[in-house]
Amino acid sequence: MPASLGDKLVVAISSRALFNLEEENRLFESGDSEGYMRLQFERLDVPAQPGIAYQLVQKLLRFNDDGNERVEVVILSRNDPVSGMRVFRSGGAAGIKLQRGVFTQGRPPYGYLRPLGAHLFLSVNAEDVREALNAGFPAARVLVESVKASDAWPNEVRIAFDGDAVLFSDEAERVFQSQGLDAFQAHELSKATLPLPGGPFKPLLAALHRLQKAGNANMRIRTALVTARSAPAHERAIRTLMNWNIKVDEAMFLGGLPKGEFLREFEPDFFFDDQTGHVNSAAQHVPSGHVASGISNVG
Repeated sequence: MPASLGDKLVVAISSRALFNLEEENRLFESGDSEGYMRLQFERLDVPAQPGIAYQLVQKLLRFNDDGNERVEVVILSRNDPVSGMRVFRSGGAAGIKLQRGVFTQGRPPYGYLRPLGAHLFLSVNAEDVREALNAGFPAARVLVESVKASDAWPNEVRIAFDGDAVLFSDEAERVFQSQGLDAFQAHELSKATLPLPGGPFKPLLAALHRLQKAGNANMRIRTALVTARSAPAHERAIRTLMNWNIKVDEAMFLGGLPKGEFLREFEPDFFFDDQTGHVNSAAQHVPSGHVASGISNVG
């Protein structure tokens, strides 16, 4: 029978999101693509250093340690195939099992998310992330300037999500931006029992929920909802998750307080937010990704 990824959590990730290739990328951005390829070939046996999403990937793949292949990580990159050899070798040197990769040599790679059945796409390229989101895939632009993940929780994959325009649709955020906080609170209170439509990252949260239930004695997933909502608007968010039959381990309703220090306490391997101000602030404390969806990213 042909190989299939249908029963796995599939993470597609670019080379620069997984490894620190910023020095090499500066050469590529200068227009010297041949020099870039030559440098990557010269460094074929020099393992690239960990990138911002490295620990997230490393931990997710530990769900396979008992012999059950529950997670697949696929390199999906604008890199050339020669540079791809270094990426695979770097993964091998780090003990990260990478079996599959697509290298498009400068062309947009997001079209391959569909045949992969990807549950998440992480890239440093903003255009690729936006197109992936438009195609219906959870995707985030990795901030390479982010702080690296803490190593305090080796047996937990910790992921934090913003709510509106990330886990949920931007329905309520549109009310807030057009009519203000009081109207937003009144809107959410009046609709407290009506589940919010799903946002772009609902499929990832559901896939993580399935992975957790599939079980691994040595690894678990811990999730957190970190939102600017406050009471009484908290109730609709909680009821929505209950309606989806998906639990989060922690929920932080911060009422507009800066998220960074709360995230630093939670110590996620990754945090996803749709607003650039929030995600830039969070990147000073934890690995962060910008989800270019919803009303805050129009225009």
